[in-house]
Amino acid sequence: MKEAGTSSKILQGAFVLSIAMVLSKLIGTLQKIPLQNMGGDAVFGIYNTVYPFYTLMITVALAGFPAAISKFVAEDAALGGRSQSRQVIRIASVALACSGILFGAAIYFGAPLVGRIIDNASVVPAIRASAFALLFVPVMSGLRGFFQGFQNMMPTAVSQITEQCVRVGVMILLLVYLTSAEAPSEHIAAGALIGSAAGGAAGLIVMGGYWRRYRRELHMTPRKATLKNDPEVQRPNGELFRSLLKYAIPVCLGALAISLVNLADTFTVPRLLKAGGAGEEGAMIQFGVYNRGMPVVQLVTMLATSLSVLFIPALAEAKANGDEQLVADRCCLSLRWFWLIGMAASIGLAVIAGPVNVALYQDGVGTAIIRWVAFTGAGSALSIISAALLQGLGIVKAPALHLLAAAGVKVLLNLLLVPQLGITGAAIASVAAHFLAAALNIALLARTTGLRIGTGRMLAKPALIFAGMALAAGAAMLAASALLSALGLHARLAAAAASFAGAAAGGAVFLAGAAKTRLLSEQELRMVPKIGAPLAGLLSRLHLFA
Repeated sequence: MKEAGTSSKILQGAFVLSIAMVLSKLIGTLQKIPLQNMGGDAVFGIYNTVYPFYTLMITVALAGFPAAISKFVAEDAALGGRSQSRQVIRIASVALACSGILFGAAIYFGAPLVGRIIDNASVVPAIRASAFALLFVPVMSGLRGFFQGFQNMMPTAVSQITEQCVRVGVMILLLVYLTSAEAPSEHIAAGALIGSAAGGAAGLIVMGGYWRRYRRELHMTPRKATLKNDPEVQRPNGELFRSLLKYAIPVCLGALAISLVNLADTFTVPRLLKAGGAGEEGAMIQFGVYNRGMPVVQLVTMLATSLSVLFIPALAEAKANGDEQLVADRCCLSLRWFWLIGMAASIGLAVIAGPVNVALYQDGVGTAIIRWVAFTGAGSALSIISAALLQGLGIVKAPALHLLAAAGVKVLLNLLLVPQLGITGAAIASVAAHFLAAALNIALLARTTGLRIGTGRMLAKPALIFAGMALAAGAAMLAASALLSALGLHARLAAAAASFAGAAAGGAVFLAGAAKTRLLSEQELRMVPKIGAPLAGLLSRLHLFA
């Protein structure tokens, strides 16, 4: 009964955390739209230049400690103790606070140097504004790891939502004030990034409240200390700190690989655009246009990330049971699913890019770039699921190395293509880098599991469905656009409605086509963990399976 209760608690915690992550990422992704609408492409470009750098510094400052805290606390809790858990969070909090102050100071005072490396001084105020978040985010993340170790996901969920809401709220307030005051673009972008510090402070306050409640409940609970967990026989602080580092550093390196892919554009594209004669502000405007498609693509990658976690335990279980055929089948099924979903989303966005651009950003500037950027969604989806499958098989370092290789290729292609093609070259480089990471992961999966990927089921048959989907999306979009324009509807509202009509028509044709051609059979769909059976039942009731 205890084991069943523990499993139920883990599932409930995972569900709560998944919902919070989706909402948090959705808020974080969609906040870029009012940023561009109110600040313009120059502000949008500065923000998107600085934010990947800020993310990298946060990753380094955290140094993998939240994951390590969670692991050590969970082990202590499993033994029935709490004293080592408090020792872990005490040591880790001091380390995280010091690293946050250190890296925050380094970012603030090193901002002019970073500006010179990027070759654009307009990013300096925004970089300095981002530094203040490091005073709050590391300690907040450490406390999240502490409660996650006890399988209590609610503090993390509440603090994530609070952090994002405050961050976006402060950003919008400062945008309204600074734009009305006609402040320069670099100061408006800095105001937007101050929101990260405000959000971090709010998240830390929430976690502090949960910590106080935990301490109060701890004092009210009768002590049941064992000899192993007695305060007098705790491990020396130095030994425990070294153990934390030993676990935390590999986690940090894996997270750094993801950040470096995003950072490749920051340190190359604005500099190359300026060298091409765009000037500082012109380079930021073009970089802002280049990033217009990213929020929509990030919704696809967010979905892929959320779904990929379902496959890790399912694959680990199949491997533990020695069922090699089930391992290969699940790998093949999940790769085909994410390829279809990712490519369908990419093609759909490419088709309706025009009205999407107008609906989100007020004009059609950069629509061709959005069409290129759309296809990073397919590469990202494949890269994410293939990395998750490798992790489920216990292969954790290879996906990070493959991402590093992709980052290197991204930099090289930027250097080759941006001087010739401008931001179109940067978009092509992004597509190539994401597909490279996916290809390297899939090749390793094939060698490890022996899976065989049928080109007919992966390429030929889907091509017909994708073509039908694109025609349906395009026709619905054009029909809706013509009708609503004739009715005199506001341009952005008409574009939004046309985008929705195109997406709905394309999605319906894709789903019906995949089921009718047995590209996705009912039996295969039911193999998908958690969501497969309900979705298969729905499609079956609609008589879509051949």
